[in-house]
Amino acid sequence: MKNFRITLQYDGSRYDGWQKQGNTDNTIQGKIEAMLTKLFEQQVEIQGSGRTDAGVHALGQVASFSVKTDLGPAKVMERMNTYLPKDIIVTDCQLTDARFHARLNAKNKTYIYRIVTGCIRPVFGRQYVLWHQERLDTDSMRKASECLIGEHDFKSFLGNRHYKKSTIRTIESITITEDMIKSGEAEFPEITIAFTGNGFLPNMVRILTGTLIEIGEGQRSLSDMEDILKGCDRALAGPTAPAHGLTLLKVVY
Repeated sequence: MKNFRITLQYDGSRYDGWQKQGNTDNTIQGKIEAMLTKLFEQQVEIQGSGRTDAGVHALGQVASFSVKTDLGPAKVMERMNTYLPKDIIVTDCQLTDARFHARLNAKNKTYIYRIVTGCIRPVFGRQYVLWHQERLDTDSMRKASECLIGEHDFKSFLGNRHYKKSTIRTIESITITEDMIKSGEAEFPEITIAFTGNGFLPNMVRILTGTLIEIGEGQRSLSDMEDILKGCDRALAGPTAPAHGLTLLKVVY
């Protein structure tokens, strides 16, 4: 048996998330496992670093799987990219220790959420950004995010009410940057929110983003974020931001 570690990029627009499900075969994990099982003529299970939601993208998803084969990493990567759908690609493949597990061994992950503001709706690349017509007060958003840094109970930002595991997580950093992106003759103000932490609850990044957007709109005060965090109640937080603006950027081991 050989244990492979792969890095993936995918456009999550048409998929029902990463995790395979019994009621659909249209998941990224499901597509990869079906391809690997056919390629190696044996049952193959793949473990991802995390379960991205339906519609969420990845630039640096990491996964691992074990298989009986004589092929080396370069040939495995070549074969996978030959048979994978056009919106999923393997960018790196390595042989790794038999004990390596893409999820259990991850130290931290970085997600980015992209928001384009202004009256002009972007056409190209629109499936990767949230369009928000009004300008946002990013200084207030930055200040409000400061209380989220460190280890906290993030139950208020949990999207699955049936979740039974610990809701304590550590956020290492939240950075909010602004830039101008150009498409033809049009320029668009873009805000990127980067979240780095040791793990994230279901929908957590999207709910954090939705809450920060409300602060940027002036609907909430700076002190609201601290009250929401301490309240441990999903009803206190803002809406869940749309999935298509979120991308898993990288995983660190």
